[in-house]
Amino acid sequence: MHQPTDNIKIIKLINGDDVVCHLPVGDKQLPENGPLLRLVKPLHIKYIPQITPEGFKDFIALTKWAAYTPDQVITIPKDKIMTVTNATPEMTRSWFNISENYNLETMRKAAPNERIKWPDSDSKKINEIFEDEYDDEDEPTLH
Repeated sequence: MHQPTDNIKIIKLINGDDVVCHLPVGDKQLPENGPLLRLVKPLHIKYIPQITPEGFKDFIALTKWAAYTPDQVITIPKDKIMTVTNATPEMTRSWFNISENYNLETMRKAAPNERIKWPDSDSKKINEIFEDEYDDEDEPTLH
């Protein structure tokens, strides 16, 4: 599924979550006067503050927003949205890189005991951050 780059949006929800996704238009979207909106391959934007020799720096991690479903199109109520803005070219590239492998469950079945590492250069720093934070003896914690 190929999406035009001008439809990659960042949606701020009323609960404070930021989601980057493709926002379909025309007959791919629900009626404009309806209460719902379709999001394609929504990714949750997580801000990870880090202390570097130069000072504080925010890194961004993109994770599957609706993690426990194979669905690529998610429908949400419009009244849960605060803002919709255009994604920067950098965020758009990151979204495309990660959305190519959107179905993480399929990837995990192929390699159930391995952590997924994204090969693109945009995610190299993110992989390094999680390597530093991850201890092989620790079990994952669900919140």
